[in-house]
Amino acid sequence: MLVNKELCIGCGLCIPYCPVSAITIVNKKAVIDQDICTECGTCGRKNIVKCPTSAFYDREDVTKHPRSIRKFFSDPTATHVETKVPGRGTEEVKTNDVTGRVDKKHYGIAIEMGRPSVAASYRDVEKMTMALAKFNIEYEPCNPIKFLFEDEKKGTLTKDALEQRVISTIIEFNVEKDQLVPVLQTILETGQTLDTVFSLDLIARFNNPTKMPEIPELLELGLEPRPNNKINLGMGRPLKEA
Repeated sequence: MLVNKELCIGCGLCIPYCPVSAITIVNKKAVIDQDICTECGTCGRKNIVKCPTSAFYDREDVTKHPRSIRKFFSDPTATHVETKVPGRGTEEVKTNDVTGRVDKKHYGIAIEMGRPSVAASYRDVEKMTMALAKFNIEYEPCNPIKFLFEDEKKGTLTKDALEQRVISTIIEFNVEKDQLVPVLQTILETGQTLDTVFSLDLIARFNNPTKMPEIPELLELGLEPRPNNKINLGMGRPLKEA
């Protein structure tokens, strides 16, 4: 995003709305730090930020690679060119009862890196994907991050992607059940080296919809499932069953 200096009156109304604190007032004019800005578009939404002069506008290259990476992963109203899916990830397992994306032989894992006010650099994302490379991870085909790899087997991202920051991004993949512990150990160890926050999701199939399955491996790693987990009741008709 950019600021029309002729229109801006330096009121500062926009500052608290920026989720990454990229806006400051300099010489009585709003200034956006282009290195910090994630192109989420919040400051330019008239229904959110009541800028009295409508001084914010899009950069000309905001929908062009590589700046578009920031927008597609940070602006919930933007749709990824490659996947035609809006947002930073996929539908995850919200429709697993129909798609059968995670079967009974695997666990699904989602690592959501970044959050408003913290954001995430793809250099940190690469640290995680490179650490996971030893497990021969196959990433979810519709996960937008899949299109940012230089070498998916090595977990390396393109140089253009490494220069981008986003509100958040999700790394999504399945693992065989006997891989769960070493994969989670790697995620936790690598997480200590990141300059951002991340949340860890584990997706499991189970037969009793009234009781969450016990996964003792989690407790051994010091991970206790939250009681407010998401449960898909499986009322759809699967397109495939495994």
